[in-house]
Amino acid sequence: MEENYETNGYDISVIYDYKEYPDVKFGLCDNCDYALFKSSVEWLRECRRCGMKKSI
Repeated sequence: MEENYETNGYDISVIYDYKEYPDVKFGLCDNCDYALFKSSVEWLRECRRCGMKKSI
């Protein structure tokens, strides 16, 4: 299943620091504007759609 959505061109292999890159739109992924995240550890959130990671 191919998902069609636009991204803002962030490198999803990089873990961004929330202090340096706060949310552009509060509670949404900066890369694809999705609102659902998963957390494997409590200080890291990952977008469920595009996979962008941010340490919080």
